[in-house]
Amino acid sequence: MDPVLVTGAAGGSQGSTGRLVAQALLERGHAVRAFVRADDDRAARLRALGAEVVVGDLREIADVLPAFGGVRRAFFTYPVTEGLLEAAAAFAAAARRAGVERLVEVSQLAAEPDANTHRMRQHWLAEQVFDGAGVGAVHLRAAVFFENLDVLIRLSGRNVLAAPLGDPGTLVPLVAGADVARVAAGLLDDPALKPDPVCRLTGEMLTAGEAAAAFGVPYVDVPPDEWHRDALRAYGDPDTVRHLSKLWEIFRFLGPNDHPLYRVTPAIEEYGGRPPLTLRAYASSR
Repeated sequence: MDPVLVTGAAGGSQGSTGRLVAQALLERGHAVRAFVRADDDRAARLRALGAEVVVGDLREIADVLPAFGGVRRAFFTYPVTEGLLEAAAAFAAAARRAGVERLVEVSQLAAEPDANTHRMRQHWLAEQVFDGAGVGAVHLRAAVFFENLDVLIRLSGRNVLAAPLGDPGTLVPLVAGADVARVAAGLLDDPALKPDPVCRLTGEMLTAGEAAAAFGVPYVDVPPDEWHRDALRAYGDPDTVRHLSKLWEIFRFLGPNDHPLYRVTPAIEEYGGRPPLTLRAYASSR
């Protein structure tokens, strides 16, 4: 059986979609080749589950090319940090050389060339790279992960959802990392499925106040400059903070107003096999 190549398979704090995709495919009987950055305890756990583990840097074509041996399907995700376009270019080139027939990749809900954050614009460029490679790319344009709100609560140190979102009535499109992973696994499991190349994934629309209540904590509006300063210390990654600061600014500006992208999407149930997880259910299972 041809292995499915899965990046981000070790998992992280931003949804762990790669780890969840690897686990789901293994449970369905697929051979999984897990691409990881370091051969650590997380890699050992993947081996224990039955995955083949390869170690490398996604930005380095010399590491990526060998990982595609015998691969016809692949999953690509990259953390919110520098290097996305380098990694996408290397992955797309290697996938094209290998003759990949389906490549599922995680993008962002508002990825467009004129998007308001640099990260969304980079994701749009990455989508064009994958499309140009002719590898059957499906772009999962995901809303804000539940896990991002979880991180905000932990970073506050006060058991509150502290964010520069303005009024508690500000609307935020949300999705569980697990739902994004289930959709990806479903599309990789069944190549006969014919999804739209751009697949939007929103599982729940909540206000900032409702999101905080789902976690059982109060919502606290934080001045944008203060949040940015504190986030630089907490996240330790200027690229991450640059994106998130602009993202919160967009939601703050829109407030309670409707937006064409603010829709719960049927793709989660259609390709993931069950209705989207609610934030309250996610929070209760942490």
